[in-house]
Amino acid sequence: MTTQSPALTGLDTDWLNETYLHLHRNPELSMQEHATAAFIEGQLNALGIENFRCGGTGVVGIMRNGEGPTIAFRADTDGLPIKEGTGADYASQATGRLPDGTEVPVMHGCGHDTHVAVLLAAARVLWENRQGWAGTLVLLFQPGEETGAGARAMVADGLWDRAPRPEVVLGQHVFPYAAGTVHISSGTAMALADALKVTLHGRQSHGSQPQDSVDPIVLGAHIITRLQGIVSRELAPTTPAVVTAGTFHAGLKENIIPDRAEFTLNIRTLTPEVRATVLDAVTRIVNAEAHASRAPQPDIEHIYDFPRCYNDPEHTRSVVAALRAELGEGQVVLAPPVMGSEDVGWLGDSIGVPTVYWFFGGFPAEEKNPPVNHSPYFLPVMEPTLTSGVRAALAAISKYLA
Repeated sequence: MTTQSPALTGLDTDWLNETYLHLHRNPELSMQEHATAAFIEGQLNALGIENFRCGGTGVVGIMRNGEGPTIAFRADTDGLPIKEGTGADYASQATGRLPDGTEVPVMHGCGHDTHVAVLLAAARVLWENRQGWAGTLVLLFQPGEETGAGARAMVADGLWDRAPRPEVVLGQHVFPYAAGTVHISSGTAMALADALKVTLHGRQSHGSQPQDSVDPIVLGAHIITRLQGIVSRELAPTTPAVVTAGTFHAGLKENIIPDRAEFTLNIRTLTPEVRATVLDAVTRIVNAEAHASRAPQPDIEHIYDFPRCYNDPEHTRSVVAALRAELGEGQVVLAPPVMGSEDVGWLGDSIGVPTVYWFFGGFPAEEKNPPVNHSPYFLPVMEPTLTSGVRAALAAISKYLA
């Protein structure tokens, strides 16, 4: 079965759906996407599209079609350590191992299976309709988005020395919006993110003799409570930021005050300036509270960070026009930034070229509370989600290469 689109014709939706089902059933953890990479290579090789491995489990395809602009389009490939709870007959039964060796269930709980299937289908349509466009399209099948490692790994592996340098990097992400719609921001689209691990050092004592202790649990409680004042009291009410304490570990027995405690923080900000303000405040508060508790100076470890995803306004206007011409004026919504984070920004930022990144819907319009990304119940409806994702990709690509 085929579907026709003003962007380009020849989309085989049966093939698209089967590709998605294969990917959904076979997710792999970040930077372990070996079978996924091999599957992508097989699809590109079958079409005769030049490709190479990059960043370990990343795959880069290069579609050269005469003189014209060079652009890149990115799809991320990794799954999440989540046990799928959708009940679908194609639900993932896969397992994987975390870096520490722990075996965990794995599912595509963030829609990266959708992203890969859509980009492969768009590439297939373009390759079979080469008379309709000119230039070079670089296909970036990027691993490790969930850990923030993949885009950096590809850049460090010489991505832009081995592939043609684009004038813009495009990308999209399925989200719990109505299928057939696109939501896009001009300027900042997604937040910077930082993850910190804080280790507090105390002095152990029996629970009945607190006077002989330096209690890291009480210290940690004061720190975490005080950290919430950064957003409410150190930033303007119109300045978005999030400071979340996601884990807290301390002690082994109820009547022993332990000698250490650990907690982790996740921080989201929309500008480098606010990021610096929040990180400085975290360091100040952690150290000051430790001093107030007679505790040694804590250890603050930066676990990872994500760049800001910034949509170049001029390129965004062009892409919005193309998306509206393809999907309909009312189907493309100019939206505020979201506080979630992405590492797609590394790809363009590393060579100083702009990015345009948008969200496309994956759930029925009448569904009032669709599952959010990273939920065990996240399962976009296959159609029209997949087809509209391909149409959006083709429309944006064609804006540059038509």
